[in-house]
Amino acid sequence: MFLRILDRLEEILITGLMLGATALIFVAVIHRYAAGVPVLYPYAIMLDLGWAQELCILMFVWMAKFGAAYGVRTGVHVGVDVALVRLNKESAGKIILFGLLCGAFFTATIAAFGARFVWKLAGTDQVSPDLEWPMWFIYLAIPLGSSLMCFRFLQVAWAFYRTGELPHHDEAKVEGVVIPDIPVEVPAASAAPAR
Repeated sequence: MFLRILDRLEEILITGLMLGATALIFVAVIHRYAAGVPVLYPYAIMLDLGWAQELCILMFVWMAKFGAAYGVRTGVHVGVDVALVRLNKESAGKIILFGLLCGAFFTATIAAFGARFVWKLAGTDQVSPDLEWPMWFIYLAIPLGSSLMCFRFLQVAWAFYRTGELPHHDEAKVEGVVIPDIPVEVPAASAAPAR
């Protein structure tokens, strides 16, 4: 139950950030063009969107950190398996498990250093240039995203240890879309006219 809630929250956060950043960029571009039209300039100048670029960058950073964890969970990260396919199943399994545990160790290290950095930054009065948000809040994406990614590496490693299966992403499948099996008739090859 906990994992389903965490999965759903992860997906909602990533989708919300992506949707919000896209909408904000769209509005900012329309605003910029409207400000260039003499008739619309007096109206466009009333709306200050100087903060939009900074917010979009922050949203994409947060989305990337949590999207990386999502990628580990669903198996969409690129992997190089040229050497692994040449090994026997047992040796390949050990190397895969070692790689997953290295990923967990690396992301745990980044999360620990990130948490230490955020803790020290919280004691300062530093704020972002345009939004004037506390910098510790902005950098909180590092320990939170890295911790979630570490958890996902451990989750995948445990599942691989138990079942020998890695998460696999099917590029042709779109979640929520069901394509019915429709029989396709292949026309018979017509004979080419003889000369």
